[in-house]
Amino acid sequence: MTDPTIHHYAGFDGADLVWREIGEGRPVLLLHGLFSDANTNWIKYGHAAAIVARGFRVIMPDLRAHGDSAKPHEASAYPLDVLAKDGLALVEHLGLTDYDLGGYSLGGRTTGRMLVLGAKPRRVIFSGMGYEGLTQTGKRIDFFRHVLTHPGAFASGSAEWLARAFLKSSDGDPKALIHILDTFVNMTDADLAAITQPVLVLSGKDDFDNGSAEALARALPQASYVEVPGNHMSAVVKPELGEAIARFLAG
Repeated sequence: MTDPTIHHYAGFDGADLVWREIGEGRPVLLLHGLFSDANTNWIKYGHAAAIVARGFRVIMPDLRAHGDSAKPHEASAYPLDVLAKDGLALVEHLGLTDYDLGGYSLGGRTTGRMLVLGAKPRRVIFSGMGYEGLTQTGKRIDFFRHVLTHPGAFASGSAEWLARAFLKSSDGDPKALIHILDTFVNMTDADLAAITQPVLVLSGKDDFDNGSAEALARALPQASYVEVPGNHMSAVVKPELGEAIARFLAG
């Protein structure tokens, strides 16, 4: 498999954003999690390769404030739904009309908001995401705000310590990332009921960070629930994650 190509596009407000792309065929847009980037979430552990092997063109942006994309520090650069608006700008930039869409954790939340704002993919993937993570975002906002504003204050091995370690490993910018937390918009049961596409709800067996993935699957009209090994942090490194996405898309 060839290396991913790197491209730039303008976000909804003109911000310089980056996406990586690999493969040929039907386009699938995949969005990474908080503190992560396209390479870490989708490329490093072989998930993109597994999807490409099924005949897909995998498009993976670095979300605003992450990876190689712009990381403005001004609060004005982070209105409500900013990541969903950037995602729709990429869909428009690429001229995508027949495509699939999904994401992990923050990427799953962004996927949901893109659907609310008018995205029309063929199939949808919510990975590392539960019902409460879409409908009650306050708990996660509080958790990550604490992580970003209290460096060095956490017991070794705690959830906060692990999140801070991941932030450090990804060279994350806390002054930019903290503004992402103010952009979250809760989804409603009506929003979920309006998602009529086939949906894969994919979760680590021991992942409860964003609430119940099984409850999310039950709230969606056409969802299937699949478990893979691991928790919220470790499921991303397991090959089963990419293989499950590839099977769903190819089916």
